[in-house]
Amino acid sequence: MKYSKLEFSVGCFMLAGIGALLLLAFKVAGVNIQGQGESYTFYAKFDNIGGLKARSPIKVGGVVVGRVAEIKLDAKDQTPVVILSVSRSAGDFSESTTAAIQTSGLLGEQYVALIPGFADEDMGIGMLKDGDTITDTQSALVLEELIGKFIYSIGDKK
Repeated sequence: MKYSKLEFSVGCFMLAGIGALLLLAFKVAGVNIQGQGESYTFYAKFDNIGGLKARSPIKVGGVVVGRVAEIKLDAKDQTPVVILSVSRSAGDFSESTTAAIQTSGLLGEQYVALIPGFADEDMGIGMLKDGDTITDTQSALVLEELIGKFIYSIGDKK
């Protein structure tokens, strides 16, 4: 069988199109082929994580510095524990760092925002080490709860 140049070029075009679609799908899903390199692991307990999921981004000032590695439930007090994997290239974080679950975009993608604190050895505030827990956390705002509070506050005024 002999194939023409036209058939060969159509096949190459189709392969390039499929490759571009796969690349776009990985980009939209937030999959990184390279990996993150060396990273810290921090733990944070929240009262409510809302729609946060594993692989959600961790941002400092809007810059992605890591991903949520895992979310599990603490068996002692039944609160969600979020395991954060933060790139070492982001620098060191002090013990007064705050972790907050925030929402971005129209679709409501949730992410963990790290708000760097200050370190003061005189006050006993040092730097977080690999495996430490961030104690200052702010849970996600749940829209349904806010609407419910608003509706019930209107009903109380009447």
